[in-house]
Amino acid sequence: MPIAPILDVKNLTKIFGKGCPLCHDSTGPEHETNVCRRCGSVVACSDVSFELYLGEILGIVGESGSGKSTVVKLLHFDWDATFGEMYFQNTEDRKQNIDMTIDIDGKNLIALSPFIKRQTRNAFMGVVYQNPHLGLRMDVSSGGNIAERLIMANWRNIAMMRDRASGLLEKIEIPVERMDEPPRNFSGGMQQRVQIAKALSNEPLLLFLDEITTGLDVSVQARVLDLIRKLQRELQLSMIVVSHDFGVIRLLCQRTMVMKYGRIVEKGLTDQILEDPQHPYTQILVSSQL
Repeated sequence: MPIAPILDVKNLTKIFGKGCPLCHDSTGPEHETNVCRRCGSVVACSDVSFELYLGEILGIVGESGSGKSTVVKLLHFDWDATFGEMYFQNTEDRKQNIDMTIDIDGKNLIALSPFIKRQTRNAFMGVVYQNPHLGLRMDVSSGGNIAERLIMANWRNIAMMRDRASGLLEKIEIPVERMDEPPRNFSGGMQQRVQIAKALSNEPLLLFLDEITTGLDVSVQARVLDLIRKLQRELQLSMIVVSHDFGVIRLLCQRTMVMKYGRIVEKGLTDQILEDPQHPYTQILVSSQL
C-alpha cells in the first residue's frame, strides 16, 4: 500500500486585489510579472501543488518576490488563500494535544472556519520566522514565550509548562538558568534557537522555517542548521524550508521546489536540481551561487 502524505496541497493560489479572468493567464514566469495587466491585481502564488511525507524536509527556493514566503503564510493560515485545497492526514495520534471539534483528516482545511484553522495550527504546526521579533515577545522571558505557545495548545499546569520549557531550552543548547531572561538579552543566533524551542513546544507534525539563517554570521548559521538537522532526526519532523540560499537547501532538504513569479517552475530531488537543473531560471539561480 502506498504511503500517504501527511500534507497534500493542490492549486494553492493567493491574489491581492479584486482579481479577474485574466489574472492567471497574464502573469507568471513566461510573462516576467505577477501583476495582472487588466486589473492590476498581484498574483502572489498560483496553482501551487505538492505533497509532504512524514519525516521529510521540503525546500522552497527562489529570489525575492517569487512567492515562496507567501506559500508558508497560506499554509500556516497567517493569510487566507484565494482558493486551493490543503489536506492533513495521520493526525489521530496528536489529537490529545487539543480538543479538536472535528476530524480534520481528509478535509480541505482551506474551506474550514477560522476557528478550526486556528485549532489546527495550534495542534499540528510550528513556525520559525526570519526575524525573531515576529515569533517572540522580546520583553517576555524565554520560558514565558514557550509557555504562551503551550497555553494555545491547551496546556494549563504551570509546573508542567516550566518543565517542558526547561527541557526544550536544554535541547536547543541554551542554559536552563537563562530561562527567565527575555530574548532581547540574547544574540541573534540564540533568539532563533528560542524561536525553534517555542515552535517545537506543541510537538508539531509540521514545522515551517522561513529564511531563518538570513542575517546571521556564517558560524552561527552552521550551528543553527546543525541543530535543525539533529532535531529533525530525533523527532522525525516534517518540515518546509524557505530560503534563497542553495547551501541551506542542500544541507537540509531531500526535495526542492523552485518558484518564480508565484509559480513552481521546477521540482524534484534536491541533488538532481542542484547538479542537473532543467529550467533556465533554476540554472541561473544555481550558477549564481557556485
